[in-house]
Amino acid sequence: MATVSSAPTPAAHHATLPPAARVVVTGLGAVTPVGLTVDAFWSALVSGTSGAAPITAFDASAWSTTFACEIKGFDPFERLERKESKRIDRFAQYALHAAIEAVEDAGIDFAALSTDARERSGVVFGSGFGGILTVQEQAQNLHNGGPRRISAFFVPMMIPDMAAGLIAMRYHLHGPNHAVVSACATGNHNIADAMHTIRRGEADIIICGGSEAPMCELGVGAFAASRALSTRNDTPETASRPFDATRDGFVMGEGAGALVLESLEHARARGARIYAEVAGVGASADAYHVTAPHPEGLGARLAMQRALQTSGLELDEVDTINMHGTSTGLGDAAESGAIRSLFGAHADRLTPTSTKSMTGHMLGAAGAAEAIASILSITHDLVPPTINFSAPDPACDLPYAFNAAVKRPVRVAMTNAFGFGGHNTSAVFVAYEEPGA
Repeated sequence: MATVSSAPTPAAHHATLPPAARVVVTGLGAVTPVGLTVDAFWSALVSGTSGAAPITAFDASAWSTTFACEIKGFDPFERLERKESKRIDRFAQYALHAAIEAVEDAGIDFAALSTDARERSGVVFGSGFGGILTVQEQAQNLHNGGPRRISAFFVPMMIPDMAAGLIAMRYHLHGPNHAVVSACATGNHNIADAMHTIRRGEADIIICGGSEAPMCELGVGAFAASRALSTRNDTPETASRPFDATRDGFVMGEGAGALVLESLEHARARGARIYAEVAGVGASADAYHVTAPHPEGLGARLAMQRALQTSGLELDEVDTINMHGTSTGLGDAAESGAIRSLFGAHADRLTPTSTKSMTGHMLGAAGAAEAIASILSITHDLVPPTINFSAPDPACDLPYAFNAAVKRPVRVAMTNAFGFGGHNTSAVFVAYEEPGA
C-alpha cells in the first residue's frame, strides 16, 4: 500500500481526535456561470454544460479574446436591499448571495443565537481581485472629472476583505473575520484557514469561501495582455479543454462559492445535516516564477502530499481529484505529472476531472466552487466530466473523466487550487463517519 507518511488510517486518526477538533461541512452556496444555486450548479456540471459565451459586460470586439464564462441572470436585489447593493462591488454581491444560500442550507438562524454563540461564529472569505470593476470605474471618474469625482465608497467597495466583513455584518457575527488573498488559490486557502480556526478552538462555525467579479475591460484585458486566455472566439463553448492537446489557454469565469464549516461537536449538538468532513489541507510555494508553474509540478505535489499527511489518509484511499486544470499548456501538464509522481500506480485508479472545462476559471472563487463540486461527488458517488476533449496529450496521461460524468464510489475527494506567485493549495474531503464508527 502506497503511503505518504506513517499516519494512521482515517478511522483510527479520527478516533484520536475529540469531536471539537473534527471539522465538517454543513452548508453550501454557489453563484456560478452555469448555475446561480448549488442545485443548478451541480445539475449543469453532471450534464456537461459549458458556461462560455461572447462577453456581454462590455464591447470586447477589440480584445484578442471576446468570450468568457459570465454570470447570467444574476439579480442582486433578490437577496439584498437596493440601497445596500448599490454600495458594494459585484464580487461582494456574489459572495453575499452564496453565503446566504449556504447559511440557509445549513439551517442556522444566527438571529436566534446568543451573543456568546455569535462571538464563536466567524467568516473567512477572500477574493483574488476584490473590486476591480470599482477600481476601473473610479479611475475613469478621476480621469474625466478630477479628484472630486472619486466616490466616498471607493475604498470599502474595492478592498478584497470587504466580502468577509459584509457577511459578518449581515449576521452580526463577532468571531474571527479575515480574508486570504492568494490569486487563484484564494478559495482553498480560505477553507484551510477556516478549518484551522475551528480546530484551534477559536470558533464553532465559520462561513468560508471565495468570490470574483472580473468581467470588465481591465480585468479581461489584463489576462488577454499576458496571453493566458484562449482565443477560440468562433467556438467559445469548446474553448476550455483541460488536458487536451489542442488547448490554447484558459477561459475567464466569475462567481462565488461559500461553505459553512462547523466543529463536529457543534454540528451534532444542533442536529445538523453533514455533507462531508474536511479531512486535511496542504499548502506550498513553487518559488519558481511569477506566473508559470514549476515544470515538474514540485509545489503541486508537495501541497497534495501535505493535505494527505494532515488528514491521515493513504494515497490509495483517494478516489477523485478536481484538478486545478485550467486548460493551459504548462499548467495541465505540470499538475498531471505531479499527480503521477505522487500517487504512482494508484494514479491509474483515480478519476481526475476539471470542472473549469464548464465554469471557466473563476479565479479567487475557483477553489471554493470546486470544493463544493468535490463534496457533491462524495454525496452522489458521481464525478463531473471534463468536457471538450478530442485529442490526447502524452503529457496528460491520467484517466480523466472525459466528456461524460463517471458513476463510481467516492469516499475521498481532493481538490487543487494554484495561483500566480507560485501558491499551491490542496484540500481533502471525506465521507462523514460517526465517531466510533
